[in-house]
Amino acid sequence: MGKAFKATVVVVYVLLVAVLAVATFVERAQGTAFVERNIYHSYWFCSLWGVLALATVAACIRYRWWLTKLPVLLLHGSFLVILAGALTTFATGKKGYVHLAVGSEAASFVEQGSRSLQPLPFTLMLDSFRVEHYPGTEAPADYVSYVRFRPHGEGDTAAVATVISMNRIAVHRGYRFYQASYDEEGGSWLTVNHDPWGIGVTYAGYALLGLSMLWVLLARGGGFRRLWRHPLLRRGGSLVACLCLGATGVGAQQRSLPALPRHSADSLARVQVVYNDRVVPFNTLARDFVTKLYGRPDYGNLTPEQVVSGWLLRPDVWKGEPMLRIKSAELRRWLGIPSPYARLSDLFDGQEYRLNKWVKPDSLSGGQPSALVKAALEVDEKVGLVLMLTGGTLIRPLPADGSVPPLSPARVEAELLYNRVPFARILFMACLALGCLAFARLLQGCLRRAPGGRGLRRVDAGLAAGLYAVTAMHLVGYGLRWYIGRHIPLGNGYETMLFLALCALLLACLLRRRFPATLPFGLLLAGFALLVAWLGQRNPQITPLMPVLSSPWLSAHVSVIMMAYALFFFLLLGGVLGLCLPAQAGRLMLLGRLMLYPAVFLLGAGIFLGAVWANVSWGRYWAWDPKEVWALVTFMVYAVAFHAGSLRWLRRPRAFHLYMIAAFATVLMTYFGVNYVLGGMHSYA
Repeated sequence: MGKAFKATVVVVYVLLVAVLAVATFVERAQGTAFVERNIYHSYWFCSLWGVLALATVAACIRYRWWLTKLPVLLLHGSFLVILAGALTTFATGKKGYVHLAVGSEAASFVEQGSRSLQPLPFTLMLDSFRVEHYPGTEAPADYVSYVRFRPHGEGDTAAVATVISMNRIAVHRGYRFYQASYDEEGGSWLTVNHDPWGIGVTYAGYALLGLSMLWVLLARGGGFRRLWRHPLLRRGGSLVACLCLGATGVGAQQRSLPALPRHSADSLARVQVVYNDRVVPFNTLARDFVTKLYGRPDYGNLTPEQVVSGWLLRPDVWKGEPMLRIKSAELRRWLGIPSPYARLSDLFDGQEYRLNKWVKPDSLSGGQPSALVKAALEVDEKVGLVLMLTGGTLIRPLPADGSVPPLSPARVEAELLYNRVPFARILFMACLALGCLAFARLLQGCLRRAPGGRGLRRVDAGLAAGLYAVTAMHLVGYGLRWYIGRHIPLGNGYETMLFLALCALLLACLLRRRFPATLPFGLLLAGFALLVAWLGQRNPQITPLMPVLSSPWLSAHVSVIMMAYALFFFLLLGGVLGLCLPAQAGRLMLLGRLMLYPAVFLLGAGIFLGAVWANVSWGRYWAWDPKEVWALVTFMVYAVAFHAGSLRWLRRPRAFHLYMIAAFATVLMTYFGVNYVLGGMHSYA
């Protein structure tokens, strides 16, 4: 087992990563069934994993890790157990579905793939089914099936009654039932999973993985502890790169417009209405209305409440106001509108709607709509919003019978405060400005041999104070959003970017003293994350969670993965800095290796927390969804950097930093590429 063995392992590993990456693009082109049949469930793909598993066992035996590296042995052993669990599920598990009408029963289920009927060792009966909604809305909060399990040949007295709902499964005699869907007649679709051996083996692998990762971090003679105590990192002074744990629009014309007086309109802000599938203060609806039309929450010197009241009182006047923002220059040319803002009257020729050519159904057939059609649909949505308002269907007051409980005064005030303070906009500008200053100070400290004087110390103190200030403000904004939405804000792309920024700022606060370079890195990462959030959703809506997302597993899964992404971004900046400052490249490489441990381990923990959540919610812990696949690719790509003992080129600082920069492309693909290119059930786009 010499060079040939090492070359074989490298080839198989690289081939696996390449196959995983390419398969996600093949799935987009050919469909999920095609890649499952020809790649993920094929014998040659399973054989690649088998060869990699055998190579891992051979390496353990060759290097006698049980004598010198027991934590590393258990870490690699956990992957073997997880692979064994996956193979067991593939070989012995059965998965399918059963449909039940109210009052009906079933003694078999349809197996997925083969479509054949598989018998159940009992009879399943549906007594009733109902959809629970969030108060006062049509948004589903849960799907609930009331079922009974009865032994074959027994009467109803022997039946066992239970409830199946989202994130609440039923287990009976080794069969697991999950709420999947329902039909218009009140029938229930249940997913059936019979995997008596695979789940236990896989979960044992997850537990072993968690324990081994902690052991690797805490082991006295382990690589992480050695790097943490390295003398170059202990006296890292000004350079340490820890990588550990408005747009303005065209102003409204300054002329008198019909609207309620300011004091009367302000009194409407706290009136509660049902909007966006939840109870909100009227201010939230008004801000959404003005922002979607105009691109900003205010119009000249008028508040959102005044604008809405004006449209209600005198729509004949307001339809002549240029407040419908059209971003597409091509559409503006076609409409003959020189300004980025159109009047509602500009879109009509008498009774003829000028956008009909682009938004009627036949323009949307025949594949993806053109850019002009997309722009027309966006404007058409704004026109529809105006028509809903003037037609009396947009504003839904709380029912007078008290069937919908109102918000408490504290929640109303919290939402008004959140609406009025543009947290994302203020924070991204502050973080980027402070981050650029802090990065310049870092470079100045690296190039300056003599220690800084009192003036530079004051600069450092000012930058640290700025970091603490933006962190505190972000915590307030994030906490308000959590309090308003009644769930941890991790349900969409906007909220995960907020959490990523929060992770970066908190890490910078915690590690600034020992690793000063985390200050500029943390500020820059937070600034870019907040900028992406602000640009991607200028007016993010706080909505109730889909039923399947109302799970504590989701919060843990997304939180841990976003912390890993924050650390990978620190590794990227450390790589860039290492290339720019060759004299410090060696120290930065040590820090990069130090940061690999928590970054990769957090990603691994996040992946498998997500697998547990999927198994609890959908009945399978791995579905080969593009987001899952790219998360695994990211994990495997970064894990390569741990093997500098075998891959000697990774010992060279320049090569290490180049690899860290290139590896970050997998993070970008996992988060942005899947969301906006590949799609899938994990897509936030």
